Amino acid sequence: MNATLLSSDEITAIRKALDTYLWPEAAAVDALYTVQLRHGWIDDGRLEAVAELLDLSPAYLDSLATFYPLLHRKPVGRKIIRYCDSVSCWLMGSEALAASLRKRLGIEEGETTPDGAYTLLPHPCLGACHQAPVAMVGDRLLTGLDPADPDALLEEGDGD
Repeated sequence: MNATLLSSDEITAIRKALDTYLWPEAAAVDALYTVQLRHGWIDDGRLEAVAELLDLSPAYLDSLATFYPLLHRKPVGRKIIRYCDSVSCWLMGSEALAASLRKRLGIEEGETTPDGAYTLLPHPCLGACHQAPVAMVGDRLLTGLDPADPDALLEEGDGD
């Protein structure tokens, strides 16, 4: 394994996850998230280093990293905007919210603003259906959003 790809702290955390779970497959998401926390995303080299450490195939880890919406296989902005696209939020205007965010930021879903500030992503459910529409900016949940006012979301999201 190329020691420069994973820090000693990352290797220690991944080995701890391996000790916690019965199978390396069960530790895989934790291991990938450990890498993402430090680097912001999971590049091919680090994914392969994690695969080697867990004795799993890179293809298996890639399938996990591309399945889970909280794991990123390409660079993301300093702040990630996740708007809920579940049925409840859709009924309350999440589609209009997404459109106003796309227009305001000048990007499509899955893209990052040219200055690297924001990445816009749909999310299957943020668990706050009773306060729809909702979005997260970074780790901050924003509820009862006005679909016509993306600036309010961006300003409120800048608080984290």
